[in-house]
Amino acid sequence: MAVSDPVADMLTKIRNASLAKHEKVDISTSKMKLQIVKILKNEGFIKNFKKVTKDGISYIRVFLKYDETQGPVLHGIERISTPGRRIYTGYRDMPRVYNGHGVVVVSTSAGIITGKKATENKVGGELICSIW
Repeated sequence: MAVSDPVADMLTKIRNASLAKHEKVDISTSKMKLQIVKILKNEGFIKNFKKVTKDGISYIRVFLKYDETQGPVLHGIERISTPGRRIYTGYRDMPRVYNGHGVVVVSTSAGIITGKKATENKVGGELICSIW
């Protein structure tokens, strides 16, 4: 079955695997998904990731991160802009997630970056998702 929103599908797989306390989750590969996973790694929400090829099909294997009490480090991940409703913002109006404890991922002309870097670079763009 075809997926109409592959990014939302990826976010849901990561959220569900984290809540079910899985060690890892496999996601189909695309450039946009790979950039979002890199942001998750750089911000400390996941342990690691790697590209895996199985039977000629490429996947991103995401290793999830948990705290000392085996609770997920990733408390929430939510899609903001959808295929039916695109949401854009300028750098002056960049939203903050949980007063700076979360991250907003933005697709800009400079690539897919965090909201903080978009504000520093003074570029706006499409709000992809928020992570906390």
